[in-house]
Amino acid sequence: MKLPTAISCGIFVLATALAGSTTADEFPQKLTIATWNLEWFFDQYTGDNSAELAKKQSAPSREDWDWKLAGVAKVISEIKPDILALQEVENRRVLFYLNQKLKSDYKLNYRIAYVEGEDFFTEQDVAIMALSGLTGYGRKERTKEQWDDKKLYPLNKHIVADFAWGEGMEREELTIINLHTRAMSNGAEIRKRQARLTREWIKEHITPQQNFIILGDLNSDELATATTKDGDMGVFLGLDTPPTDDDLFDTLLKLSGEAKASHLNHMQYDRILCTDALMKDDPSRSDLVFKSSIIRRDLVVRGKEQDKDHMDIFWQIPQDERDISDHYPLVAEFEVK
Repeated sequence: MKLPTAISCGIFVLATALAGSTTADEFPQKLTIATWNLEWFFDQYTGDNSAELAKKQSAPSREDWDWKLAGVAKVISEIKPDILALQEVENRRVLFYLNQKLKSDYKLNYRIAYVEGEDFFTEQDVAIMALSGLTGYGRKERTKEQWDDKKLYPLNKHIVADFAWGEGMEREELTIINLHTRAMSNGAEIRKRQARLTREWIKEHITPQQNFIILGDLNSDELATATTKDGDMGVFLGLDTPPTDDDLFDTLLKLSGEAKASHLNHMQYDRILCTDALMKDDPSRSDLVFKSSIIRRDLVVRGKEQDKDHMDIFWQIPQDERDISDHYPLVAEFEVK
């Protein structure tokens, strides 16, 4: 699958061009995809931070950073996702530290897909890490028409990645866009505009035949079972338009009740949304088909009970009681049929 040519990162264009002439990774027996907001995954060094908020939320000491790094790596090692989408990372350096920790302690060696974003208020970013299949990655940019369209709003924190496995007729391709959209209830209208921009960018790839996933911390207040066609999640899913062949499936619908909550406030901010091709088996060939999803709250909560609040008190919580993040990993498993 080729992404539109309006990709801003030259590295991505080069990588995509090279992908056609190289041998794809071996077709996996199954594919595990996870998304996780790490909650201020910032190291203790603030010399490269300009924003006061970023300095305030960074790890206060090397000891605190080592605790956070070890905790995040331990959670990832328990899941062992083939593809991991992350939000609230500081920069490529902390991703390097994370990958080194995963290699040394758990023998997991990820490739890192990262392009610096444009959230200069928080200095938070997004990234994708992959054990196999990664063929290219980059950021999207708005066209002049999209800049001028007031119904659209910029996505300062996003990354797009292409994957491929197998050869010939058995080659399976997948594209993922990892997003971290505007937070808070009063940001719903902005999230709708960000959703419209996302759909505009990827409309040629949201088809029943193509494997495409929108995932990340979408920050929506809409519950999976109460999504409205005019709400932010409704726009992400494609429910606001008459055609149904471009609708996406929300994998949270495979979970029940409180099991859908991915945040300590019991909201369902984190999502993995799939095209129809990933939900149905193609009987004529081997392909990826969604099997199940789960939220791994059990790996993040520490001590006697789940933390009730992290706002400005995270580093004051006793270490043995402090949860690794205020978000819990959402994990989707796909089998090869």
